Parts: sequence; structure tokens; C-alpha cells
Amino acid sequence: MEVSARPGRADDAPWVAEAAQGAAARIQRQRGGALFLSRDHAPLPPADLWIAALDDADSIAAIGEIDGVPVGFAIFRVDALPDGQLLGVVQDLFVVEDARTVGVGEALIDFGIDWGGPGLLGWDATALPGDRHTKNFFESHGFKARSLTLHRSAASPNT
Repeated sequence: MEVSARPGRADDAPWVAEAAQGAAARIQRQRGGALFLSRDHAPLPPADLWIAALDDADSIAAIGEIDGVPVGFAIFRVDALPDGQLLGVVQDLFVVEDARTVGVGEALIDFGIDWGGPGLLGWDATALPGDRHTKNFFESHGFKARSLTLHRSAASPNT
């Protein structure tokens, strides 16, 4: 079994759009997921977001594969901070459930970090509250929590 990551292409957009729908459905069910999708995630449809990342010099799209078959995708970008430093951001990273724990996510994260190069301040990635699998994945690759966002619902202040 060969696990790899490669630069994304425009012809990957249909597969990414389908996989992203599954990812969004999973996120929607998680605590904070609906607000994350509404506020923090890119507003474009998945295929358009993919194409935009391919066309943006400050972003890169990647496909994770097993034996040449797509099983994951990622979009990485570099943000310029107000003080001029550059911050890498894992904008999207998703691996289909049946292909997890075999190194696809690791191949994708390594691909993005290599693309970003050594001139960055660091990398940010998001894990929703209670999503220990995602949190543990990022921590196993050197990420550490640097802030927590707390939310109080106006409709149900006790939830």
C-alpha cells in the first residue's frame, strides 16, 4: 500500500466536492460545528473553493492518495499578519473514514508544511470541542492549543 500526497488539480474538484459534503455533514453534527461552518469556514461551494485555492499564490491544494486513488484533500494558505509575519493555516484537511490511521493525513500535513517553508511564524489548524481525534492528530504533528473560543447561545444560554 502506497500512501502519498500530491498537488491538487482542477480535475480533482468533483471528487473534492463530494468528499467535502461528507466532511461538512460530520462537522455539522459536532458541538460548535454549525457555527464553524457558518462563520469560520470559506463561504464558497467546495468545488469553487478548490479552484480558488489552485489559482491563489498564497494557497495550495493537495490530494492524499492510497495507491493512486484519492482518499483525502487539504487546502493550506499563508496569511500575512498585521506585523508583517506570515502564518500558515490548515484551511481544510479531510480523509475519508475508511482511509484514516494509515498515514494519509500525515502525508497531507507534511506536504502543506513543506510547501509553506521555513519562513513562517508557524501553523494554525482548527479542531472543534470534543473532537479528540482531530485534536490528537494535530498534536501528534507538533501543534499546540494557543487559544480557546467560548460561545454562549442567545437562544439557550445554558447550552
